[in-house]
Amino acid sequence: MIHYLITIFVLTMIIHTAETLSYSLRYAGVKVNKIAVALSLTGIMVLVSRTANLVQAPLTAKFIDFARIDPTFNVLGYLRIILISASVGTFAGIILFPTFVNIWARVIAKLEIAGSLPRLISSVTITQLRNTKHYIKKPTFRLREFRYLGISKRFILLNIIVTAIYTVGVLASLYAAHLVPELSTMASQSSGLINGIATILLTIFIDPQVGLITDRAINHEAYRERLGKIYMALMVSRFLGTLAAQAILLPASYLICMVIKLI
Repeated sequence: MIHYLITIFVLTMIIHTAETLSYSLRYAGVKVNKIAVALSLTGIMVLVSRTANLVQAPLTAKFIDFARIDPTFNVLGYLRIILISASVGTFAGIILFPTFVNIWARVIAKLEIAGSLPRLISSVTITQLRNTKHYIKKPTFRLREFRYLGISKRFILLNIIVTAIYTVGVLASLYAAHLVPELSTMASQSSGLINGIATILLTIFIDPQVGLITDRAINHEAYRERLGKIYMALMVSRFLGTLAAQAILLPASYLICMVIKLI
């Protein structure tokens, strides 16, 4: 099962790196004043994330099936390793953020000239790919800079909670299927019980606030430089959320077990 674990580890890293780097695309759009183009390109990041997720979920379910054959198989340990990969992917996105801000700004400018994504892709040369090394930029972390960004601690905490719930949703439903094998089909399809809570919080509290922050940066020049630090704070809170997912994996699994037994 190790090869399955390695594959899932990599796919989960890709999912969380892509989702984290979506902030770099938004920021690049603000910097070059092409936020509409940037938001449309965000669909690429979502496509990469969802494509990886289509493969990741069935492979993860393989662990539950194997545990039925081998009762000594450490399902929980494997799931926790997958959660570690979510943290690694998010951390990679944080490290790559300043580099991808530069890269996406260049892509947006090139897209405006090319007129379409297929033309843009076909116009890319080996020399241009080699020149991407000039866009590499190291991230800087100064904790004192995050004190006066105009975002509340409650908002950051909420982002941690929502990220934790989203990160653990599918894995909690699969582990619930392991805990109650007689209701395994129902349990494996019950990730919505967990993710539904996160979706409500995200839609009502997180997305509108991020939209307001971005819009404020578009309309106020002085706020644009601060926007990068705000996005960095949000990404760090996402990272903390993936770590918090380790703590809520078991409670979320038991919650699903309790609910499906009542249905």
